[in-house]
Parts: sequence; C-alpha cells; structure tokens
Amino acid sequence: MTSTLDSTAPGDLDTTISRVYGSQPFHCDGDLLALGFASDGGLWSVEEPGVLRQWNALAKQQSNWHQLEELATLWCLSGSARLAAAGGDEVSIWETAGGDLRTNWPLPSWVTALAFHPDEQQLVTGHDDGVLRLWDIATQRLVRTMAGHRSPLSAVAFSSDGKLMASAGEDKTIHLWNVMGGEHCGSLHGHTDRIQALNWHPDGRRLVSAGWDSTARVWDVTTREPIILLNSHAGQLLTMAINQDGSILACADSANTVHVWDMSNYRTLWTLRGLTADVRSLTFHPDGQQLAAGGSDRVIHLWDVRQGADPENPPDSRLSRTCVAANPDGTRLASLGAGTNLRVWESTTAKLLIELKQEGPLRTFGASPDGRWFAASLAGDNAFDANGDPDRTTLGLWDAVTGEKRSVLEGQAAPITALAFSPDSTVLASASSQSGDVWIWNVPTGNPAFLIPDAVDNCVVEALAISPQGCLIAVGGIDWLATSGTDGQVSLWDITKRRHVAGLRGGVTALAFHPNGRRLATATLMQSVRVWDVDTALLVAELTGHLDAVTCVAYSSDGCWLASGSDDRTIRLYQADGGSLHHSIELDSQVKALCFSPDNKYLYTGNANGSCYQVKVGQLSR
Repeated sequence: MTSTLDSTAPGDLDTTISRVYGSQPFHCDGDLLALGFASDGGLWSVEEPGVLRQWNALAKQQSNWHQLEELATLWCLSGSARLAAAGGDEVSIWETAGGDLRTNWPLPSWVTALAFHPDEQQLVTGHDDGVLRLWDIATQRLVRTMAGHRSPLSAVAFSSDGKLMASAGEDKTIHLWNVMGGEHCGSLHGHTDRIQALNWHPDGRRLVSAGWDSTARVWDVTTREPIILLNSHAGQLLTMAINQDGSILACADSANTVHVWDMSNYRTLWTLRGLTADVRSLTFHPDGQQLAAGGSDRVIHLWDVRQGADPENPPDSRLSRTCVAANPDGTRLASLGAGTNLRVWESTTAKLLIELKQEGPLRTFGASPDGRWFAASLAGDNAFDANGDPDRTTLGLWDAVTGEKRSVLEGQAAPITALAFSPDSTVLASASSQSGDVWIWNVPTGNPAFLIPDAVDNCVVEALAISPQGCLIAVGGIDWLATSGTDGQVSLWDITKRRHVAGLRGGVTALAFHPNGRRLATATLMQSVRVWDVDTALLVAELTGHLDAVTCVAYSSDGCWLASGSDDRTIRLYQADGGSLHHSIELDSQVKALCFSPDNKYLYTGNANGSCYQVKVGQLSR
C-alpha cells in the first residue's frame, strides 16, 4: 500500500547548528543579481532566487539573511541599501533590515530596467513597451510616463541630485529626461550594440554608458557629445559603478575582467583579473576605496582599489558536486563543495587536517565505510589526453588518513559524477553523466572488475548506492530528453549474479538504502522523497513538503530516521518506519549533501555556499 505523507508541524526536537566547517568568505547559493553598501559600510546582496543577505565586509561573513521574492530576476538596491526592488509583471519593494515587504503593485507591461530615485521616495521602471514609468512608492501612484524609445528599455539611471534621468533602449539610443516635468532633454547616439548600464557622474554633467560593443562612453550631457571612449575591454561590458566622489570608474566585461579608471584623466588604474564567471553587479564602499563585485560564480569579491589586489581565484563553484562523509569513529568529516578542494576536518574542533590541492578541482568524491579510502574524479567536463581522445584517467584513490594518492583507475571517460563504495570497502562503483554505464572496480588495486552497460535505459546516471549487504546496487537515472511519460528510473542490479533485478519509476537525484537493506529512499524530481520496498519493487510511501528540489537523502545508522535536504534550505527528519515528519530544520543555505554522524547525534550538511554544518539532533526519540 502506498501512502502520501506531509506535515508542516515540527516535532519538539531542539536542533541547533553546533559547528561550522569551512565557512567560505562571501560565498552564496545563487547567481548574484545586486550589490549595495549601506552608509555604515555594511554590504547587502541579492541572489537568485530572491535571497537577500547582509554581510560584515570586514569579516567577510554573513550576518543576516532573508528569503524575498522567488520569481523575480531583476533587482536593484537603493543608494542607502535600505530598500530593495524586484521587477517583473509587478514591482515589489522590500525593507532590507527585516526582509519585510513594504509594498507591491501590478504593472501594465513587463519590467526590463529599474532604479530608485536618490530620495528613495520614487522608483522608475523601464518596460518592454519602450515606456518609462515613474512611481510614488508610498502610494503606488503613477507619477508620469515618459515615452521615447522604440524598443524595450535596457538601463535607466538618476543623476545624483535626482533632477535628471537617463534611459537606454534596445534601439541603442540614450534619452535624457527632466524628472520634475518629464520633458525630453535630448538624445545620445553612438553605441553599436546593446547598452547594458548607465551611471551618472556626481558632477551631474557627465554620463557614462556601458555597451556590448566593448566600449564605455563618457558623455557631456550639456553638449550631448562623447568626451571619450574607454575601449580597452576585450568583451561585452556587463555592469559598472562610480564611487561617491566621482574619482574612480569600474567596468566589468565578459572576459571576466574589471577595468578601473581614473575619472580625472581617463587612464587605467588597474585591470582586475582572477574571476571565473560573468560579473553582474559592482558597487563601491562609501569611502570609495573598496570595490565589491558579484555574479555567476556566486562569490562576492572585494578589492582595495588603491592597490588593485586581485581576489582569490577559487575553483569554479559550478563544477563540483557537494559531498560530505563522516569516518567510522566520527572523529573526522570529509567535504567537497562549491568552489572548494576536498578537505578533511577534525569533527570536534573544525580544524582543517587535510586538503587535496595538487589534483586541481574535483567533481565528486566518495568515502569508503572503513575510513581508509577516498575515491574522487577530476572536474573537467571535456578532458582530453595528449592524442585528443577523451581523458580516461580522471578517477583516483587516495589514502583517507594521509591524503596521499594511491592509484589511478583508468578506462572510464569523464565526467564521472557518481560514486559508491560497497559496505566492506573492497568494491567501488562509478558512473558518468554522459551515459547510463556503471563501472565496478576492485579496491585498492584500481583494476576494473566488470561493466554494467546501459544500467538505466535511455538515462544518464545521477546517483549510485550499494545495499548494506553488498549484493545490490541501485542506479538512479534521469531522462533529460523525456517529453512525456517517465522522466527517468532507478534500476536495481544484483552485483554477485550480474543481472538486472527490478526497475523503479521516476528520475532521481539521490539514493539511500535503509540499514536493513529492505527499503530504498529516492529523491525525486517532484520535490518529494519516495520510499520503496526493495524485494517487491513497490512504492511504500511518498514524503512531500519540500518547496524546492530535494537534493539528498540519508538514513541514520540505527535505521530509525530518514533525513532529506533541499534547495529550499531545509532538512526534514522523518520516522523511517512510518514516514511521519518529526521535525523541519531551516538553514541559511541550500542543502546539497547529508550524512548522520556514526552515533546519530548529529547531521552533517554540505551547503551550496561551500560550508558544512554540524546540526545537533541528539534528542531524537522514538
């Protein structure tokens, strides 16, 4: 009999984050969409999907966070960073201090550009119908409309005194406006591609525009003629910022480089490199000496513009799969996450014991149950050897105690994305996201034992798990091309007899066997956890309640509890025998990996921001 269970009422469990491992400075869960400094030097960020974070810029650590609008992809912060605005088919205004919604109202056309007036009492919205609309925030009243563009707006900006406004459209034209009366004051022509950003100089006489034509242009708004073209960029300009006294201009381009200019003579001060992805937002500290940048690498970088010091160049956070594993006696925790190397921590002190740096970025890892081995794969999506053939040496075995590499497992093409050890630690299973094949290896020799070709029909493998008895392997696959019917399946294979045993419907992202081997938990693509009877291949229960993708599942070693983690930043704890929800734990980061401590007193989480949490669950009771 199948049951569907849900509960929003938490149990009486007292859960606390008792320890943090590897907290990454300025790391976020999603792409950064907006940045802003407050007058006191505090830094605010907005990331997908609408998560607002407050940072201590000196300590480079988060001090608060709030979940705001989840669907909006266009955001801006007011000059004081006291307000945040989100635009789409409506506008929402939020108080950053408490994360409270101040007001929202519907709009007649989709928003493509946003800007706060310097007094923060008004907001201008640019739309896909080419019209600018000025709003009174307190009353949501439309103050006036300004029409002049023949295509959607791409950028809008107020002068520092709030008297003038500039707008750019997909027609590659900039229009100037008198804010008080709405009169058109002139047009600026010259860009040959999309104008991505506009910034007024504090003197009110100069306007800077940044375009996809690889130029930043400084305009005299009185004569409506260009003063200079700053054309040393190697790619499209994506965003820019001017410090408060107008002495420095920073522009970010698609070559992952930030150029810093002296606005008195238009000469380059610094060229800041070391970024790994597009910059979506730039902002200066009120003192004008620090520049913050954020974008698709999900990290805030902070420079001292007087020195031009480059930020650290972390591994690309988009390549690694987040994994955590505790050793058998619970004294060590191993983790791999966004923008990090494989690291081993002393669990009681969070002291870093081992860090594997020499191999470069790793994609995923697995820890053997006996605590002796790490298996890990390199992160290259398209790795090739010297002859131009696919690289088949991307999987290795390391000594988990010393961190020394012991053997290379050759034969399987990259990228290897799923690993699982047998309970006796003598067998390793590996799979690639490029096929449905599963390789079985002998440990520690690294010799291939056998291959399961097309272990999941018409799917790529996303997860592996070997039963506690060591006789079955569960292979979880997703059919990303499915347009109807099933989106994937889980295949059960008998390793000893090398034959297919059963198939379970539905694509999965994670798998976990119950310690008795008679149940299998799967994280589905439907924001739920399914529990299956392994002997009959029947669905026993479907556990719902997560509000975003379920990314990981884990059973406690005594078999009493099932935990699931999600991109909704929660852990849900279920009674394993009945499936009832015992507790829901809210965190400040998306949960990408989970494991129980051997004594079941703690849950360890691998987080999207690269850190790990030790969450106390020692008061669990039946």
